Amino acid sequence: MNIASDPMSDRDLVSRVANGDRAALRLLFTRHHARVYRFVARQTGSEAMADDVANEVFLELWRQAPKFEGRSEVSTWLLGIARFKALSSMRKRKEEWLDDDDAAAVPDDNDTPEVATMKQDKGAALRRLVDTLADEHRTVIDLAYYHGKSVTEIGEVLDIPVATVKTRMFYARKKLGEALKAAGYDRGWP
Repeated sequence: MNIASDPMSDRDLVSRVANGDRAALRLLFTRHHARVYRFVARQTGSEAMADDVANEVFLELWRQAPKFEGRSEVSTWLLGIARFKALSSMRKRKEEWLDDDDAAAVPDDNDTPEVATMKQDKGAALRRLVDTLADEHRTVIDLAYYHGKSVTEIGEVLDIPVATVKTRMFYARKKLGEALKAAGYDRGWP
């Protein structure tokens, strides 16, 4: 099978994986690994954890392919698996993180958020401001604007109602607009 020019859909490939086709798994890995990796890296803040989790996602794909019902896009299903795996990994490593007292004792030699934002272009400033959002808001922004997911797909990935996705999106955009304006970007959020 010529992986580079294979016209098979992701759903067809999952069906083939369910039947033990390793070449189909490799093709799905090729198509989706970078997206899964970036999503997990954004969620965890750790490239090492993102690499481990992304690989676990495709191992889980191998195991769960026979159970895939096709109610969502394969990419949405994979990001849902990635989110679950990332949360599980973060819980496991929680004891390794600094506690609040230790974190407060670490000196902060960085510029203030306002100064750092002014040093970056608007895209980089926006990305930095997205990072300051609460997890629930950052995740919907990340899935919508950096992974191109629809409101329905975001609901599927996060396992929440569409109305909740819309509410989180509204508040996230409002907070980003206010933060951009405060940082001197009067045009705000697109």
